[in-house]
Amino acid sequence: MPWIAYIAHFIAAAFLTNGIPHFVNGVGGRRFRTPFAMPSSPTANVVWGWANILIAFLLFANIGPLYIGTPGDTIFVAAGMLVTGILLARIFGGDAN
Repeated sequence: MPWIAYIAHFIAAAFLTNGIPHFVNGVGGRRFRTPFAMPSSPTANVVWGWANILIAFLLFANIGPLYIGTPGDTIFVAAGMLVTGILLARIFGGDAN
């Protein structure tokens, strides 16, 4: 698989990881921060989360096949989720100084 596919899978995992809390908070009817406002309405969060998940899906589906279980794909997807998860935890937790 070309190296660009691994980078795309890392970025797709980052979008997926970012989309989940927005979508879940929006569907749960809770206000949550988005790039548009702090905090945003539940509807804005559903749309923002859905957009992130859609981008992740398009990257996973169209930039090289994703084979979870193979070392390269698994490492890059897991790393993308871990790095993004840590960054989001710091941002949403308020200690991103």
